Amino acid sequence: MKLKRAFWIVLDSVGVGYAPDAAAYDDEGANTVGHIAENTRLELPHLCSIGWSRIPGTMMSADMPAVGAFGCMKEASKGKDTTTGHWEMAGLKLDSPFPLYPDGFPEEVIRPFEEMTGRGVLGNKPASGTEILKELGEEHMRTGKLIVYTSGDSVFQIAAHEDIVPIDELYDICRKARALLCGKHAVGRVIARPFAGTCAADFYRTPRRHDFSLEPIAPTVLDALSSAGFDTLAVGKIEDIFCMKGITSSVHSAGNPACLETLSENMQQDFNGLCFVNLVDTDSVYGHRRDVEGYAKALMEFDAYLGGMLPKLREDDLLIITADHGCDPTYKGTDHTRERVPLLVWHKGMRELIDLGERSTFADIAATVAEGFGLAERFGATSFWSCI
Repeated sequence: MKLKRAFWIVLDSVGVGYAPDAAAYDDEGANTVGHIAENTRLELPHLCSIGWSRIPGTMMSADMPAVGAFGCMKEASKGKDTTTGHWEMAGLKLDSPFPLYPDGFPEEVIRPFEEMTGRGVLGNKPASGTEILKELGEEHMRTGKLIVYTSGDSVFQIAAHEDIVPIDELYDICRKARALLCGKHAVGRVIARPFAGTCAADFYRTPRRHDFSLEPIAPTVLDALSSAGFDTLAVGKIEDIFCMKGITSSVHSAGNPACLETLSENMQQDFNGLCFVNLVDTDSVYGHRRDVEGYAKALMEFDAYLGGMLPKLREDDLLIITADHGCDPTYKGTDHTRERVPLLVWHKGMRELIDLGERSTFADIAATVAEGFGLAERFGATSFWSCI
């Protein structure tokens, strides 16, 4: 197969069973997809047609005939957050996890943050993004103080009502926080969390969320591709996760429907390279909120989209579907879960079902994409290009 275009889709948080080291993260027993399948009428015929139900942990019937390559991947890096997962699958493995703040941020962070922004801080604790609006949203509107909170992930989240803090000001505040949070306090992401509404009963988060990630600390497959003259198209929050490094074009679509629409538009383009897509709703809308039925519905909506996508792929196209971590909606708390992630690979020339096994690092995808496009880099990982 001579590869011209690769479509790489990350189903955010769609884990397929707790990782071997899950106990160290207090996540032993988590299984995002398996527990959704056990608790709903989850039907994913198009995913199963390319090998989904053969992946250990999916808890779905493997009776349907399938053609494609399937497997799962363990994360070599420490952590279970979005940035770590995406960086590793793009070839950048981390030896140390990003810092976490289970007791909130220390004064050495909060004091200079207040001085830089000219606004006080409310919250400063781990919290659900929707619950903290109910708790502190009205006080924020009265005082103009910023709602700062974190989670089980390495994030510094800033919530502000769009009528109190205009969106451009909120983004500027996040940039200042990003510059402040360095060294030992270099969190994976600073996240702008704008919201609207009139009171605690009707506050809601608006679509203008924006993530300010750390810049990747070493080259990724995106850098390798773009340096070699290939197109690298980003959809959704991919541009945030990689700070636009190695990305030649991006559309920051918000939410799965908008991202899938952009993906469809990219499929109609005659580009030469990679289209990298993150579908965030499974994580942010359903996983963290522990909405099992909503999560299942989102998976089935993607499956329906995939049914229309597969026939439109060209002979020299490659499709990769995976995830960046877990977020089991049946599990305790509201945080990500340390899980294996699915690996599905398909192209029109495939005639059989191929077992890619359990990969020891997410970076095997970067190695495979690099080899598929004729590049020498392998990122300390093992390509499965010859298998497919």
